[in-house]
Amino acid sequence: MIERRLDARIAGLLERFPAVALCGPRQCGKTTLAHTIAEGRPSVYLDLELPSDLAKISDPETYLAAHEGELAILDEVQRVPELFAPLRGIIDRRKRKGMRTGQFLLLGSASLDLLQQSSESLAGRIAYTELAPFDLLETGGSARTLWVRGGFPDSFLAAGDRESLEWRDSFIRTYLERDIPALGPRIPAETLDRFWRMLAHNHGQILNAMKLAGSLGVSGQTVARYLDLMVDLLLVRRLLPWESNEGKRLVRAPKVYVRDSGVLHALLGIRGLEDLLGHPVAGASWEGFVIENILNAVRFKHSAHFYRTSAGAEIDLVLDGGPASRWAIEVKLSTGSPLPGKGFHYGCQDIGATHKFAVYPGEERYRAANGVIVTPLRDLMLELAAPEGAATTRRAGR
Repeated sequence: MIERRLDARIAGLLERFPAVALCGPRQCGKTTLAHTIAEGRPSVYLDLELPSDLAKISDPETYLAAHEGELAILDEVQRVPELFAPLRGIIDRRKRKGMRTGQFLLLGSASLDLLQQSSESLAGRIAYTELAPFDLLETGGSARTLWVRGGFPDSFLAAGDRESLEWRDSFIRTYLERDIPALGPRIPAETLDRFWRMLAHNHGQILNAMKLAGSLGVSGQTVARYLDLMVDLLLVRRLLPWESNEGKRLVRAPKVYVRDSGVLHALLGIRGLEDLLGHPVAGASWEGFVIENILNAVRFKHSAHFYRTSAGAEIDLVLDGGPASRWAIEVKLSTGSPLPGKGFHYGCQDIGATHKFAVYPGEERYRAANGVIVTPLRDLMLELAAPEGAATTRRAGR
């Protein structure tokens, strides 16, 4: 079994908070990780999609009183938002008894923002974190298999590329036909399937909502609603532009990415590496794959953006922690010429970049002109996964 890097973080949060919410898309490994964390401690697990388990929690105070002192794992908690209010009273009563931490692990297949809105009554009593599919630091080895198949465990660990693609095709159908309708939105599966595939064809591009609306025969507001849904389900990333007050003519619309590269390839009918390298989406796919892995790895508080101006300045990813820590990252699929162009350097000047990297699929890390460090993805992820002080020390040693 592949060890998840989030294991120790969740265990640490449970030592400090009464409740921890773990969000992530379906089938990314939340339940497996929760059971791993529960090993060696008294626990009870409820899957709130099962009618039998849902019935047990119909009177949460009575049921959970019988399991006081155990870690209660509540899976698919976004399906029962009315549960959060009684959890607050249970946590507060236990606190008066001296029980302060490690009581509830809540698993949800929705975004952190959405779950936080549902659980406002638990403010100060709950910590939130997100589990993504496997990333490069967890799987090790070459990035190519992970890039082609994506990080969902059943896809990445499949016996072959054909079996992996079959799993991803089934994953897409299940989301469209069962999972999304179960969450409430009444959107025809065929319409949402077309929208998802349109996003795949526009992967890594500036969102043109009106163009998508025209193709679907719906309004721009409807497209915005569909996109919000896919973002909330952690299936699509909406990367916002970096903004400043310097009067630059900046691109204002977001970029959109299908978050898992394997799902992207399934939506586009790409069967394996040879198909991928010959497909027009290859560069954008690699860009999205690198961005997702970087954002999974970063452990210090920086907001994520892209940067583009009408004058041609462009940066694929900006990690912004303020003027003293502003990382500019260019993504290159080529191993022969991975150096950024002029637009990247102009963008770095515009934003005041303090760190400049070009990520490529090669193995060697080296310093190029204008202070740019050309680096393999794994090396940069290791740097970003360290606490900020440690990252700075490691970087200075290069």
